[in-house]
Amino acid sequence: MRFPVFLLLAVLFGACAHTDPKAGSEMRVLVFTKTAGYRHDSIPAGIAAVEKLGRTHGFAVEATEDSTVFEGDGLDGYHAVVFLNTTGDVLGSAGQDGLVRFMTRGGGFVGIHAASDTEYDWPWYGGLVGAYFAHHPDQQEAVVAVGDRTHPSTAHLPGRWTRFDEWYSFRAPPQNVHVLARVDETTYAGGRMGSDHPIAWYHTYGGGRAWYTAMGHTSESFAEPLFLQHVLGGIRWAAGR
Repeated sequence: MRFPVFLLLAVLFGACAHTDPKAGSEMRVLVFTKTAGYRHDSIPAGIAAVEKLGRTHGFAVEATEDSTVFEGDGLDGYHAVVFLNTTGDVLGSAGQDGLVRFMTRGGGFVGIHAASDTEYDWPWYGGLVGAYFAHHPDQQEAVVAVGDRTHPSTAHLPGRWTRFDEWYSFRAPPQNVHVLARVDETTYAGGRMGSDHPIAWYHTYGGGRAWYTAMGHTSESFAEPLFLQHVLGGIRWAAGR
């Protein structure tokens, strides 16, 4: 049976109309570093590290502390937004609406360390990042138990990863996420979550993809090859690449 030409054109046009306009474009990442509370000294090192990852692996990186970028269609064209050690209430209502819209359209969110110390009064964001920061002891060495070594952000890691950082405990464990790694509280002092202490995870949320790591407090973190590959894998996964 032959297909009428007008029906064939309608099918083709409909398929094109629902294609993600970003699918074939250069990957673009926005690094957001606004703080309304504690400000990490490692932010400049983190920005430089993500910019270098972009140059090395072929994606564009822009950094900003201007929350108005989130308003309206300001996030159109980006594949992922990275909340790099943000703290406090950093988005107004219009910016919040813009982030929701971005995720609804299939955008990617990457949270690094203090991204969980952000937007405590906005429950939707709490669900996006996965958990809210509650406490940390002094910075010290600990062992990260990597439970999933198939994800692009953890496939390169050893099963027991020893490193120095500031180890977050959370108000409550993350819900409806896939946990990638846990910190072993028997290997450091001051943990408050017991034997099940997630430290990195991912999930789909609000129509998009969200990935979070609680590591990344120190400037030295952003010079560690294993940690940088961890972040790179998270960015690529969140961006759908």
